[in-house]
Amino acid sequence: MDTIRSVQVELLGAKAAMLALTQIPYQRSWAEQLQQIQLKREVAGTSRIEGAEFTERELDAAMRETPQQLETRSQRQAACALATYRWIAKLEMNRPVDEALVCEIHRRIVSGCDDDHCPPGRPRGRDDNVTFGTPRHRGVEGGKDCETALRQLCQAVRTIFRDHDPLIQALALHYHFAAMHPFLDGNGRTARALEALMLQRVGLRDTLFIAMSNYYYEEKSGYLNALAETRALSHDLTPFLKFALKGIEKQCNRLFSEIRLQVAKALYRNTVTDLFGRLRSPRKRVMSDRHVQLLQLLLDQGSQDVSELIRQTAGLYHLKNPRKALIRDLFYLAELQAIEIKQAADKSDFIISINLDWPTQITESEFFKRVKEMPKAKVHGFLSS
Repeated sequence: MDTIRSVQVELLGAKAAMLALTQIPYQRSWAEQLQQIQLKREVAGTSRIEGAEFTERELDAAMRETPQQLETRSQRQAACALATYRWIAKLEMNRPVDEALVCEIHRRIVSGCDDDHCPPGRPRGRDDNVTFGTPRHRGVEGGKDCETALRQLCQAVRTIFRDHDPLIQALALHYHFAAMHPFLDGNGRTARALEALMLQRVGLRDTLFIAMSNYYYEEKSGYLNALAETRALSHDLTPFLKFALKGIEKQCNRLFSEIRLQVAKALYRNTVTDLFGRLRSPRKRVMSDRHVQLLQLLLDQGSQDVSELIRQTAGLYHLKNPRKALIRDLFYLAELQAIEIKQAADKSDFIISINLDWPTQITESEFFKRVKEMPKAKVHGFLSS
């Protein structure tokens, strides 16, 4: 009874995080950018769990090129995983999870990267047996036993699995497929792709796609331990369900925070455009344009130290003393509380960051009052040294 209750607690947490994620407003343009980041995390995670090694540059190349254009097996695995996830995203929602679909996903996962030793989309034949995991675990016997087990799992997905919550269905398919290891290679990647397919069907798709493989990779020891513990308990799914449901909650919350950050940035941009755009005098208009560009830079690049800002704004200040002008502008924006200035931990410089709460702290009348009271020329003492 306690084990059931513990799974229910994790399930409620995961579903609450999902609900919050589906309710937050977002703009399509930057939501699509976040989707590409999530997809990159998924592809990197599902490949690295299996031991693939590549640098960020090599991963970026794998995201752009075809497997035939890539040099290493790890890059080709990532490229094949990417193509598979993109194909899955376009599948009809009502396509049944049957042997043909599972074999097609596996074919796409290994073709071009592991097909030199693993027949794509073909379950293991007689005497083609595998061991995996820690401690070592033997998959289902090759040949008829393997074909029968895969067929029964697919039948269960379409029948008895439906008696359970859709999140439980997705995780159960992941575990049971991985436990039987029906193919010679690519089983883990296929299991995680099948899980992603099932999660997409409950709403975690397109701009709300979450990178569960990234969670499994970041928590690799916990992931492998949960799988091993579940096998040791005669396939009692409790350990794996608790671990994976925490992952769904964590990844939903992570994407929620990233979307909320973009919402805050969009509100900030709108506030900046509105308030600074209404400054009338020629002098204030020139300063306003400069301030807006400086704030946009900080929004796009994140926190910067003053030395880096001086370098990045070299083309913005066509003045005799651009450094002094930049420092004056930073002081001006700090006085408006649009930015925050803090000394670096090693005291070698000052860190400039956007105050994303500013749009909720400033009123129109307060903004123009502060602008009117602002000195015509003043340099913040500690920045000018």
